[in-house]
Amino acid sequence: MQQTVQFSDSIGNAAEINELLRRYGVKFGIYKNGEFHEQFFPFDPIPRVISADDFHKLEKGLAQRVDALNAFLYDIYHDKKIVQDGIIPEDFIYISSGYLAQCEGITPPNRIYSHISGIDLVQGKDGEWYILEDNLRIPSGASYPLIARELTRIACPDAFLIHDITDNRNYAQLLQETMDYANCGGIRAILTPGRYNAAYFEHSYLAELTDSVLVQNDELFVEDNILYHRTYSGGKTRIGVLYRRISDEYLDPLSFCPESLIGIPNLMEAYRSGNVGLINVPGNGVADDKGIYYFVPKMIRYYLAEEPILKNAPTYLPFYEEDRKYVLGHLDTLVIKDVAEAGGYGVVFGRDLSKEKLADFRDTIIAEPRRFIAQEVIDFLDLPILDEGQTVMRKADLRAFVLSGKETKVWASGLTRFSRNPDSFVVNSSQGGGFKDTWVLSH
Repeated sequence: MQQTVQFSDSIGNAAEINELLRRYGVKFGIYKNGEFHEQFFPFDPIPRVISADDFHKLEKGLAQRVDALNAFLYDIYHDKKIVQDGIIPEDFIYISSGYLAQCEGITPPNRIYSHISGIDLVQGKDGEWYILEDNLRIPSGASYPLIARELTRIACPDAFLIHDITDNRNYAQLLQETMDYANCGGIRAILTPGRYNAAYFEHSYLAELTDSVLVQNDELFVEDNILYHRTYSGGKTRIGVLYRRISDEYLDPLSFCPESLIGIPNLMEAYRSGNVGLINVPGNGVADDKGIYYFVPKMIRYYLAEEPILKNAPTYLPFYEEDRKYVLGHLDTLVIKDVAEAGGYGVVFGRDLSKEKLADFRDTIIAEPRRFIAQEVIDFLDLPILDEGQTVMRKADLRAFVLSGKETKVWASGLTRFSRNPDSFVVNSSQGGGFKDTWVLSH
């Protein structure tokens, strides 16, 4: 639960911290209607505080969940036992936009598919944590609490002397260890589409912290199924592990979208040959499809023979007739999510729709039941934020980062995002939200 801490100095220096963040270029970009818009990601100085006991439960539950998801990804691209045993209908695999036939039969180093998992949670007013969704492709956001904590240490160092707060600066070490565990022989590199990408600040910042080379596609080439970095002197250096920050479909124009101008030809052949480790691997989207989310507790029981430690939000699949009847009968009280959308888009609260739009939505669900999931609206915690000098309460979630290498580890920090709109439950940065640091108490 949120605990009382002293952060008056931090509040007093909020403007200073945000100005420093602007100078550092801590921004994010979004594409909307075919145009790129870059905007500042506002930081709120009042931290979210998680007790040591709460984090211990989160740590165990998140590691359990990611281990099951990695087991699922190996299974689905190999024997598909979970489908054969009737745990998950094959409709939810092969028509998922995240399933890639090109990845069939490929085994990544150490069978790890999702090396960096961003798991979004909320805490209900009953104190229970609920998983909202899993992000296993290229989840972003770890850099924001990292740099915000660094600047807050400068602005109000006493806060970190008064309170027993777990140091979050080990993220770089965790990431470096994770990359090294997937390394097939060569240097570490982070692949960025360039400065106009939404998360370019993060790409460059993490490259600096992990002593990795920040590269774009025109600096890389594949020769004899080995990935190389073209050096300034005209030579070449082998890359052993590539943290790719490019979506699957643009990663290799010879395997996926041929029109891609930001991919690396034959990268998939180098990966398939076991000559380069990719972080995270292509094809992970089949596991973070919002329709698959419904089945994750079943995966935990199936692969790990354990009961889930953390709960999903109560979820219904219109794909199933019984669930569809419930959804259509309670549409005005549920939140409906389009499984193909992300970033807060495609989320509809039934209570906000007119009778005419509800009727239209019912028709759409009946026509395309696989396209949607429906969830009960969780009355999750409001957290205090500073708004024009006044403390007000706003909805907030938590993106936890789980790193899978030799061991599965949960970073004792995370990105807390909040809505600046008092009437909104949507906290995504692309929807105008802000962020705050997440303090995990060590005792």
